[in-house]
Amino acid sequence: MTLPLSLIARIGTYAVKKQIMGGRYPLVLMLEPLLRCNLACAGCGKIDYPDAILNQRLSYDDCMAAIDECGAPAVSIAGGEPLLHRDMPKIVQGYIERKKFVILCTNALLMRKKIDDYKPSPFFTWSIHLDGDQMAHDKSVCQDGVYDVAKEAIALAKSKGFRVQVNCTVFDGADPERTAAFFDDMAASGVEITISPGYAYERAPDQEHFLNRERTKTFFRDVFSRGNGGKAWRFTNSPLFLDFLAGNQTYECTPWSMPLRTVFGWQKPCYLVGEGYVDTFAELMEGTEWDQYGVGKYEKCADCMVHCGFEGTAAADSMKHPLKLMKVLVKGVRTSGPMKPDIDLSKQRPAEQVYSSHVERELAKIGKANPGASKRVVRTS
Repeated sequence: MTLPLSLIARIGTYAVKKQIMGGRYPLVLMLEPLLRCNLACAGCGKIDYPDAILNQRLSYDDCMAAIDECGAPAVSIAGGEPLLHRDMPKIVQGYIERKKFVILCTNALLMRKKIDDYKPSPFFTWSIHLDGDQMAHDKSVCQDGVYDVAKEAIALAKSKGFRVQVNCTVFDGADPERTAAFFDDMAASGVEITISPGYAYERAPDQEHFLNRERTKTFFRDVFSRGNGGKAWRFTNSPLFLDFLAGNQTYECTPWSMPLRTVFGWQKPCYLVGEGYVDTFAELMEGTEWDQYGVGKYEKCADCMVHCGFEGTAAADSMKHPLKLMKVLVKGVRTSGPMKPDIDLSKQRPAEQVYSSHVERELAKIGKANPGASKRVVRTS
């Protein structure tokens, strides 16, 4: 990951100190200051929320309080589409002034209009959503032409001196050869890649195109074999996470490493599974029954290999076993031979369908505070 050495040292010192101290700690604050979006992707679990909720925003003060509460050295701002938030430039600057590494995730549709509201900084990165080549990405976001807009936005941001990466989510049916060619294109453009398999959100309209764990491992072995064990490309992901995607590591997730703050509050238990919300980070950490969640423990987690759950595990493993890390760095991801045994699913508890309850509570709270809120359209840009 081509971050400035001072920033790498800052984040590394934080992680090593926390690892030595023991206990649970966050690496990245996942922030969703709004859920409204200007796309309607079939794999998204948020596009069908009622307007009264889609019109909600976290304020600047809410966003600063979130990072102050959890103390993570980095924040990934997503949504919804964060560029729809009128205070986003102020929010980004507020984090930079706190010397937090900011990753601003966007579908790029508004970048040409909004980019001059931001300034290049060692603490700031644009993360542009691209789920593969033109055919794959436009299909993923359910709208033609978005890939071309994103590619133009990458070139524009780089021309203005910004650090740029792409955020690529892989779904079932992705072609390894085309994915490898897409990675080649990103490498030629000087862009890093954050890669992850998709997660089957309960609210997602399309439930048929998410990878299970076996297909995930086979897919990534095929892709990495076309790029010298992945060494041909630059990833923001840790090497041991990439090794995990190829079936060479048996990891349990670390759900508290990337806690999520949304318009509902702090999401329990993790960024992907929403089974309740609390008002403070302390309540999240102390009040969540962490042992009830994860692969082999809970049915909703059975196929998850997403970076927000397993990057924390890979990072901790890298600190505990630096020689293992160096082996992957030098040789690349192993793409042949036996895979590590997976976690037994036979004793996992069944899924609880509780995702709608927080929506009902939030609507009741909105209605009580402002009875006309659900009938008004809030201007977002």
